[in-house]
Amino acid sequence: MHCFFAALEPSIPVTEQNLADRVRYIMCFKIFDDAELERLRREAIPSSNGSAMAGDAAPHSTDQHPHVEAAMDLPVMVDSNDDEIVSHELGQMRSILEEAILETRNTPLENRPRLPRIPLSKRNRAVVRALNPMLVTYLEASRDLCETDSILFGAAVAVCRIIGAKLPMAGRATTQISAIPAWRKRIEDRIAKARALIGRLTSFRFGNNRPRIMRTVRMAFEKKKERKKKHLFTV
Repeated sequence: MHCFFAALEPSIPVTEQNLADRVRYIMCFKIFDDAELERLRREAIPSSNGSAMAGDAAPHSTDQHPHVEAAMDLPVMVDSNDDEIVSHELGQMRSILEEAILETRNTPLENRPRLPRIPLSKRNRAVVRALNPMLVTYLEASRDLCETDSILFGAAVAVCRIIGAKLPMAGRATTQISAIPAWRKRIEDRIAKARALIGRLTSFRFGNNRPRIMRTVRMAFEKKKERKKKHLFTV
């Protein structure tokens, strides 16, 4: 569907996910009725003999099939420049993939880097489509799920290196896990504020009438009155 839309409207940039979301929105809220959808299909799919929808659907599906089946078939999905770049760099991409898979196999799970979010661009999709056939040999030789996981993770690392995405250093995930949790930080801040308030109220009780102390006392009493009013209203 995305290839067909790109062929009809090459000037409108839209991703596969965005196009799928739009289709689901139209089908869910029934923005167009069946007659309107059939008319739009007939206008979108050219017909030489003016046949009905059933006659037009068959050539449409056969045109779509090669784009889904062939992993290296990249018309419409990539520009001509990107296609040339990918074809000339296949050997380098294969070496990067092998190196990334070997590194992943020898790296413990806790020391693996966090994978960044990759933008969904034509160039990045072309790189992924070029790497997919290379993974067949590794996946067929995989003996268990752990090895399959290392192959897939190594392929993701290879994609990041090819497109130039920054990867964090190994072991960064463990340092993030050992950091202070947010809930503990909030509790410690509340305890510190309560201790400061208790200290100023104690100073006021022993005769300290400085402006800063008096301001804190007034704020504390105002909050206490508000709590009493809320309690009376709830009762």
